[in-house]
Amino acid sequence: MKTGKAFWRTLDELADDPSFVERLHNEFPSQVEAIEDPTTRRTFMKLMGASLALAGVTACTTQPEEAIVPYVRQPEGLVPGKPMYFATAMTLGGIATGLLIESHEGRPTKVEGNPLHPGSLGAADVFAQAAILNIYDPDRAQSLTDTGDVTSWSAFIAAMKAALAAQGPLQGAGVRILTESVSSPTLAAQIKDFVARFPAAQWHQWEPASRNNARVGSKLAFGEFVDPQYTLEKADVILSLDADFLVSGPGSLALARHFAARRRPEDADKMNRLYVVETMPTSTGSRADHRLALKPSEIPALAKQIAAGVGVGSASGGSAEVAKFAAAVAKDLQAHRGTSLVIAGDAQPPVVHALAHAMNQALGNVGQTVVYTQTAEVEPIDQVESLRTLTADMAAGKVDLLLILGGNPVYTAPVDLNFSAALDKVLTRVYLAEFNDETAERCQWQIPAAHFLETWSDARGHDGTASIVQPLIAPLYGGRSAHEVIGVLSDRPERQAYEVLREFWAAAKPAATPEEFDREWRRWLHDGIIPGTAFTPKAVTLSADAANAPVADAVTGMEISFRPDPAVFDGRFANNAWLQELPKPITKLVWDNAVMASPATAAALKAANAVNSRGGEHGTIDCDVVELTFKGRSVKGPIFAVPGHPNDVVTVHLGYGRARSGNIGTGPGFNAYAVRTSDAMWSGGGLQVSATHETFQLACTQYHHLMEGRGMVRAVTRDEFLKDPESVHHGFEEPAKTITLYPDFKYDGYKWGMTIDVNSCIGCNACVVACHAENNIAVVGKDQVLRGREMHWLRIDAYYSGNDANASDLETYFQPVPCMQCENAPCEVVCPVGATVHSDEGLNDMVYNRCVGTRYCSNNCPYKVRRFNYLLYSDWNTESYKLGRNPDVSVRSRGVMEKCTYCVQRITVAKITSEKENRRVQDGEIKTACQQTCPSDAIVFGDLNDPNSRVAKLKEEERNYALLAELNTRPRTTYLAAVRNVNPELSA
Repeated sequence: MKTGKAFWRTLDELADDPSFVERLHNEFPSQVEAIEDPTTRRTFMKLMGASLALAGVTACTTQPEEAIVPYVRQPEGLVPGKPMYFATAMTLGGIATGLLIESHEGRPTKVEGNPLHPGSLGAADVFAQAAILNIYDPDRAQSLTDTGDVTSWSAFIAAMKAALAAQGPLQGAGVRILTESVSSPTLAAQIKDFVARFPAAQWHQWEPASRNNARVGSKLAFGEFVDPQYTLEKADVILSLDADFLVSGPGSLALARHFAARRRPEDADKMNRLYVVETMPTSTGSRADHRLALKPSEIPALAKQIAAGVGVGSASGGSAEVAKFAAAVAKDLQAHRGTSLVIAGDAQPPVVHALAHAMNQALGNVGQTVVYTQTAEVEPIDQVESLRTLTADMAAGKVDLLLILGGNPVYTAPVDLNFSAALDKVLTRVYLAEFNDETAERCQWQIPAAHFLETWSDARGHDGTASIVQPLIAPLYGGRSAHEVIGVLSDRPERQAYEVLREFWAAAKPAATPEEFDREWRRWLHDGIIPGTAFTPKAVTLSADAANAPVADAVTGMEISFRPDPAVFDGRFANNAWLQELPKPITKLVWDNAVMASPATAAALKAANAVNSRGGEHGTIDCDVVELTFKGRSVKGPIFAVPGHPNDVVTVHLGYGRARSGNIGTGPGFNAYAVRTSDAMWSGGGLQVSATHETFQLACTQYHHLMEGRGMVRAVTRDEFLKDPESVHHGFEEPAKTITLYPDFKYDGYKWGMTIDVNSCIGCNACVVACHAENNIAVVGKDQVLRGREMHWLRIDAYYSGNDANASDLETYFQPVPCMQCENAPCEVVCPVGATVHSDEGLNDMVYNRCVGTRYCSNNCPYKVRRFNYLLYSDWNTESYKLGRNPDVSVRSRGVMEKCTYCVQRITVAKITSEKENRRVQDGEIKTACQQTCPSDAIVFGDLNDPNSRVAKLKEEERNYALLAELNTRPRTTYLAAVRNVNPELSA
């Protein structure tokens, strides 16, 4: 046997071996440059060498050493290994959503919806699910600074006291407070108390994706700011005027749940009908029975036509297609007086909102499908005008002290206001934020903000229901809340947020004794809501001008449409890797935004390489870059063709092109705010688009794991289904279930299965992020996604039906695809080491310790739901990330296959509990992560051996079908076909 150096070659010798480098290039083409660079060679070999079988070294990755520190005194009620749950709320756009947070030994690890909260009903959206990654983000601001130098809280207090002393004689004339939309009763009371002491001071609010048009529209219609509250469960016919109400906006989680409950064709008489008019295809538009694609400037005229059809004002003109659509919709709305509903989108101008209110009034819907309440915002204002006033005062030198509490106005303010330059003229600038972002760069004082899971607060939901926001962990980086910052301006002694909060609610909801208030307080914290705080409906009087308000003429030529990004929203979530790598519902793009246009418009712009989300070869991702010039300002971005998008208009998503957002968010995409002006917040005409002869790589997961053309989604109309329920299966091959080479399994205990209702799925991606958080799934980065190596265990496929030439003719369907848990699993028979095995309860399990990475199972899987971690994607070194991981699920290193196992860790916990109580697991006791968060209740999981279980009953429905059933894999996950309730007058 050889010994010494002749056998155990050094890493440097291996690096200099041409045959080794060649083999390395074959397996790691993106990393080969590192091995040839002496300065990075050692680092590269340290990270990769231990798992390179071809290098002849060990295949095991050594985990970093970790010190174990036991409890000195174990907290009361804490059982190691058993999670605890706490109710809280997350605020976005001034609206609170009730949540339940799972905590392991004081570490929040998972977010779920609060079933008791009217805004969530147990569901959660992508932003709430990703909040776990936000709190542990190492890029968060970690120090209080004064002009870049780390300082103390006491120094900040002294500086503020001195500034206020100078403002005393002026009654605060030089003081301004800028916040996001505020629905916190306590914070609003603190700010109002300050303004009462300094009456010349002013409070401004700004949200870049605010509901400002809806606010102004309600004032146009009723003379006051009010919020409409929709009761979708009572609506038979719904008209959406560019409103993506199933995914975004106040109460969208509850609206999605109520909408889906009326989409079951088994209850055909209760099935609702949805009409959608929109520009950029949306999740709500995908659920429409009839969808009309229009440019933004064309929608107000259509709204006017439909309003005239139901007796509100008068209108004429329009194309034949538009006139036919308007007449049919108006007739259908009239036929369902009192059970119809008109919803206007936040991007629509105020006049469209006024028309929607007038139509609901004329149709007798007020008091039935819609009621009006005071706004969730404590101080509703026209935010665009408010920001314009603030900017003008700053530019004129009238502002000596500015407190910016959250938001990022330097990045998000309309470009024509020139907010950044005006900000520089303010003497003292204070900024409370979670990140050292674009606004922080221009402020003297930056205060690290506490995450909502780190501090006490309160907020109102869309219907006014108040919740106490309670922390689950002490601030990781010494963050402060807005209550504490505003408290510095108070003339009272310094208090913690908890004290301020309790004092406010003790006065707002007084109890007979302190002990009784303590009991009530504990109940509020336990339930996550404060009972009796929902707003009561208020009577409103429709203005005569609402029905007759003039609408602007449609714009000729190219238009631009701005929308918040489905993943990073207005840019505040840009540093969240889960959301950056989340495929957007329609385009399936990750890590970038794009200039989205119809295929015809892209062709007219001679963008030959405009990749679209419907077709194209795998890897065709070099997109042409175009320059958008709008109102004298320009920005460049890659063009992306989107089926269903109208011609002569482009849509751009906000939130990208960040200059200061942390290691994740800085850089990706282009900044659409650079051409967004205060007079064209959501859309505008006069856009010029020119080619640049440049190309850019976009990562689009739609081209990965293609299964088009094989009957993935089955869909029929309601009339076809009622006439013949078997119609959903016509044209599809169903294999004989007795023909198989596999042995039959007998399940004496549990037999787990799942159904997914394609008719209910809105493609919101909440299930994907929930799976990420629950199962410690790693992100891989844009470069690896371009190679088809994304790690999502659950993907949402998008399919289209119809004519590409007519954007309004396309039908869109979403289909979640997890592991199918096949009875005749093709993956199991090809694994040479038995790493993928069949359990006695029907699960297709993965034994990570056996897997040697042959990838035979993935190659043999027709559904392509297995993921192989080619590289060490999991971050082993960042300490804060370790806190957020689910301890019930292993964190995988490189070289093993990963996939869905129906959240087997949750199954195991429920089984242990039931065995202790000497009973079987009850139906509904186990919910997979994707099922639990689903707003539309499209996913159902349970025991197929229980004939009374919900999943067993759904399997027996006529709509149930198996994906690629002709392969006879007998998947445990099956689907319910889509059924559209079309209007015969529009379906001809």
